[in-house]
Amino acid sequence: MTESEKTAGPADVSALAREVEEFVAAAGWDQRPQLFALVSTAELLRQQPELAGQLDADSALTPVAQDELPEDDLADALARIAWPDVVRGCALAQEIIVLPPDAEAELPAVDEAGGAGDIERLRKAAADHPRRTEARLVAAVLRDGSASCVMRLRGVDEAGEETDEIIAHPELAPNLVDALRATLLP
Repeated sequence: MTESEKTAGPADVSALAREVEEFVAAAGWDQRPQLFALVSTAELLRQQPELAGQLDADSALTPVAQDELPEDDLADALARIAWPDVVRGCALAQEIIVLPPDAEAELPAVDEAGGAGDIERLRKAAADHPRRTEARLVAAVLRDGSASCVMRLRGVDEAGEETDEIIAHPELAPNLVDALRATLLP
């Protein structure tokens, strides 16, 4: 492990989450979830020197987009992922619906043992809710346990122009962070 890899930590994972979000945002909205491996920039440049003009050599880690995830349940797809040791962390970008905290009482009740039908009914109710906000959530984790989340809220201002608000906090998506950490376990 190089010295720069040893110092990759919370500040770096936050920057990586933002970098992934900006990369995904460049392609616009209405995208499927995207998974990224976080790999050593130095090692990547050693193996593929032709990338030197495209990568920030000063960055300890570089996000590398992976193949499309299967269209089935995201949690099931993540549960089947295991990374090789060369992968120092991972990040996932996905579009979600955000509701105000008080809107939960307006959603249909879901049985704790509810199946896919209950979950789909809940998703539809959230998507149709008049106070919903569309968002893109990126969660990034490193093998050392550090994590960061970035969320871009999609909105429209009074003039009808699209506007985005960015929120960053490591606790935005604790379940997703835990699922990503599990992909890094030996």
